[in-house]
Amino acid sequence: MEHILDDALPIMEVANDCIVSKMGDISVAYRLELPEIFTLSDAEYEAFHQSWIKAIKILPAGSIMHKQDWFLRTAFRADFQTDDQSFLTRGSDHFFNERPFLDHSCYVMLTKKPTGRKPASSLFSSLLRKSIVPSETLSDQSLQHFLDAAGQFTQILKDSGFVGIRRLKDNELLSDRTSVGYIEKYCTLADRPDSLLINDLQFKDHLSIGNRHCQLYTLGDVADLPSLCGSRITYDKYSTDRSKFSIGFACPIGQLLPCDHMYNQYIFVDDVQKTIARLENKRLRLQSLSAYSRENAIAREATNDFLNEALSEQHVPVKAHFNLLVWTPEREALKEINNMVSSSLAQMDAVAKPETLGAAQIFWAGIPGNAADFPMNDTFDTFVQQACCFLNLETGYKSSISPTGIRLGDRLSGRPVHVDISDEPIEKGICTNRNKFILGPSGSGKSFFTNHMLRSYYEQGSHIVLVDVGHSYQGLCDLVGGYYFTYSEQNPIQFNPFYIGQGDTLDTEKKESIKTLLLALWKKDDENFKRSEYVALSNAITGYYRYLEDNLTLFPCFDTFYEYLKLCYIPILKADKVKERDFDIDNFLYVLRPYYAGGEFDYLLNAKTNLNLLQERFIVFELDNIKDHPILFPVVTIIIMEVFINKMRKMKGVRKMILIEEAWKALMKEGFAEYIKYLFKTVRKFFGEAIVVTQDVEDIISSPIVKQAIINNSDCKILLDQSKYQNKFDQIQDLLGLSEKEKSLVLSINRANDPARKYKEVFISLGGVLSKVYRTEVSLEEYLAYTTEQRERVALNDYIVRYKGDIKKGIAAMAQDIRQPEDAREVRS
Repeated sequence: MEHILDDALPIMEVANDCIVSKMGDISVAYRLELPEIFTLSDAEYEAFHQSWIKAIKILPAGSIMHKQDWFLRTAFRADFQTDDQSFLTRGSDHFFNERPFLDHSCYVMLTKKPTGRKPASSLFSSLLRKSIVPSETLSDQSLQHFLDAAGQFTQILKDSGFVGIRRLKDNELLSDRTSVGYIEKYCTLADRPDSLLINDLQFKDHLSIGNRHCQLYTLGDVADLPSLCGSRITYDKYSTDRSKFSIGFACPIGQLLPCDHMYNQYIFVDDVQKTIARLENKRLRLQSLSAYSRENAIAREATNDFLNEALSEQHVPVKAHFNLLVWTPEREALKEINNMVSSSLAQMDAVAKPETLGAAQIFWAGIPGNAADFPMNDTFDTFVQQACCFLNLETGYKSSISPTGIRLGDRLSGRPVHVDISDEPIEKGICTNRNKFILGPSGSGKSFFTNHMLRSYYEQGSHIVLVDVGHSYQGLCDLVGGYYFTYSEQNPIQFNPFYIGQGDTLDTEKKESIKTLLLALWKKDDENFKRSEYVALSNAITGYYRYLEDNLTLFPCFDTFYEYLKLCYIPILKADKVKERDFDIDNFLYVLRPYYAGGEFDYLLNAKTNLNLLQERFIVFELDNIKDHPILFPVVTIIIMEVFINKMRKMKGVRKMILIEEAWKALMKEGFAEYIKYLFKTVRKFFGEAIVVTQDVEDIISSPIVKQAIINNSDCKILLDQSKYQNKFDQIQDLLGLSEKEKSLVLSINRANDPARKYKEVFISLGGVLSKVYRTEVSLEEYLAYTTEQRERVALNDYIVRYKGDIKKGIAAMAQDIRQPEDAREVRS
């Protein structure tokens, strides 16, 4: 027999943001934002658990807390409408488009039954009766008392710091022409807010809603429950011999169950004295029957123990029920889902009980606002402490709405999430600076992650200065059209510190940087300069730029500066009667002669290209071939310092980043240490961030600069796979100040990666407060731009040459050929 849902629906009215059932039950509904999965420590799980206990104890007798967690398989939808997407961003969107993931939403309904309301059972339900008239209407006073208790309930959860909670309004509970309300969403299992299709409910052969075949599993019998429960359990996939990885007790049937499902949690709060009296009567009945059956004797002892605990420990007895509703469009898939559910419940040491005859009534009671119609014979007696163990405490990874950040992946599904590790943590008070310390052994994906991070920040308008050894960033630099300074015999490294580009001026800092460079070239490391020499050089630089103003055809560089000294400045010194002991101009010119035209290093300070370093947004200094050179390396070191300090002080309102890869070890030789200290302590004041990357643990331990200046002033710590160091990770943990929770996160990296996908994981800690592990999963186009594998770089260069130097076309063509089957590639060639 068919019925119209509107006639059978147990909801009489929705008004004043309350749901009124046809039996007179009053309900209020809330939307909850739970903590992200894999982010809570053991202590935080217990604190969250205790918050739920306190909140439920606030509820008056006759109340029901119905928590409903929806987990819907959804696909990531990329935004292809944006016109200003970069080549790599477009590739990333195509790569992740349609990536499936589990979308979670959590609701809590608080229901107050009217006094004298008859408890529902399998023989009494609004689903089985044609018309019901409320036996009693709640008074204004009792309604207000319930709403006050509901307000206290939500405030306790908010004060815990773990939950965001918002009350649902009338327009969210009821459907309109454009969106599905929460009540109808449940009745039709709508998977989208705009899904306005009407689905039939069928209870005859099995529960089905529209084209979805459903199966209901219940935890309503003590025999099916685990012998022990708690706020957390150990997740073996991410645990090691040295660390235990915790998840919420109910997480296996929540975020870890990879199918469409809904987890309903009911806790019924009754009058404690009446509950105790009912159990005392039950104990007496079992006592009289215990002689006839061993089961009765065991049940009597269990009831007696329950009563003793309630009275001695002052625990609040409640009734509870938990059920899992799963669905799929294909009925054959229910067998596979049944195996998944059984496996998930086994992780909790519970047994899955498929519900058949009672499924319709239990489903009906799950309608928002109809929890009071739940069949009480499917509940069990427990204490609120134990009942709260079965609450789902976690949700999936969330994306930041900040415009700044990088695209990383959800650890479970790889769904892209936007992560801000610079600005948002400061705004929330988690961090005090934007500096970052990156630690990852060789082969852990360190350079790959760093490439990905830098590309993201570059596309968001940042100015980036990179100091590298190993050519890890040449591909990215070429792609964005940046300046790449490196040394080879055929193409030696060239700079021009005398050039003043557009937007730059000859200010004190520019003159100081030139003087520092000239003194470094003139004097030995252990040789001090006189005050008179410093003044003479300062006057020479000032006079040189005046000379350029009068001779506009001259190009500013070291050659013309050298010629100015010989032709113009020597006569000035003689006219001023400057003595040789105060400033030996002949010695100065002789020592710097190798840098003048025709000298050994005449290329070094006379560059005609890559001049505008202040306005250039991506600059790489590659030091691999000169890190041990006694002449070139000190010069490059000074140029690097001058370039970034110039950007710091002159590029106002623009993000600046300096990243020092393994080159920091070489830089320490040349007195660069004080500059590193200065950077890490002051760069935050100039909207900047300093980043140091290292791969060897011993480097951290042996360098006082890294230990004191860098780590202490880097609120963001990024670690990659540390499995090879897990036996001495305690030393790293102490040095970086990582908590036990962060230790377990780091040691879980790459332990259970999806074998069907190519990626590596990365751990990010923000101020020691917020820590997560993400996937670094990228599109093939991004991979080719970042890769440091020589074979792949050579192949890519061939493609770039084929497309006349167009890097983007070369990457696109190589990516397309890699995706195509071998035979199709031959046909195409």
